[in-house]
Amino acid sequence: MRGPVVDSCILWRRLDQPGHEAARLVFHDPFWQLMGSAAFAQERHPCRVEYLIVCDASWRTLHARVTGWLGSQYAKVELLANSSGQWRRNGKPCPAVADCIDIDLGFSPATNMIPIRRLGLAPGQQAEARAAWLQFPDFTLEPLAQIYRRTGETSYRYQTLDGSFASDLEVNALGFVTRYPGRWEIEPASRFSSQEVAGWRPKESSQ
Repeated sequence: MRGPVVDSCILWRRLDQPGHEAARLVFHDPFWQLMGSAAFAQERHPCRVEYLIVCDASWRTLHARVTGWLGSQYAKVELLANSSGQWRRNGKPCPAVADCIDIDLGFSPATNMIPIRRLGLAPGQQAEARAAWLQFPDFTLEPLAQIYRRTGETSYRYQTLDGSFASDLEVNALGFVTRYPGRWEIEPASRFSSQEVAGWRPKESSQ
């Protein structure tokens, strides 16, 4: 049986409040799967959120499922996107985020990987990205226009198109954020393991 070509994981700790998040990236031809679980404090309440995101081989978001609880409140969000840029939330059309290509989870650094991988920028290049932004803790969904500029081999300048937010990100070889100033950073003891990806493209695995 053919296994995943890529199977990598990472562990972050939050810097703005108590919390940790673990994420895993798997490539099962022709889909990328990004999954994770976060546990942290929000408004002095413990919360836990789990997610699964499926992208096609070119990193366009196809499906996202987010479940979690904040104190005694439970939430589940199921998002589907088609090739025409139409989104559905829990089975209902969501025209507010039409033409968005990426999913952006407001509680996680994991989804910065998606536009970084999809855009494939060279150092010095920049591009706009339009994401369906799932906010936390109310799980509202709205469009978010963003700009990514690759400032070095492992660094990016990320900002919203309206200029209301900007940050300098550090990433590893697969595009996982390793440092998000004031918000997240990789745990020093975390052991990032992967089957290496040459040029960020999946290798052929042996049978």
